Amino acid sequence: MNTAQTLETTLDAACCLPSDQPALSSEDAQQRAAIFKALADPNRLRLLSIVKAGESGEACVCDLTEPLDLGQPTVSHHLKILVEAGLLHREKRGTWAYYSLIPGALEKVAGLVTTL
Repeated sequence: MNTAQTLETTLDAACCLPSDQPALSSEDAQQRAAIFKALADPNRLRLLSIVKAGESGEACVCDLTEPLDLGQPTVSHHLKILVEAGLLHREKRGTWAYYSLIPGALEKVAGLVTTL
């Protein structure tokens, strides 16, 4: 006959107390995740780098396809995601769109990581 042994465990009350630190709300977490997701693609990081390095602080979409060796529709898709994430500003001039970094956007992203 097998008899199962039961072990008595004692729980440390301190391990089960909720944290005093406020947690991210669901909405805040979703907003931050959208920004991090936009940055998680190597092509989008390269686009941000190219736009930031531009002499005038902006870049025409026509100048962004060749460095990435991607088609214009793919580059436009990546740029749209960066705009929606609040990292780039888009300005239409005639048939071309020009992109520039939103002032303080990269600093804001750095702050999102440090305030988790």
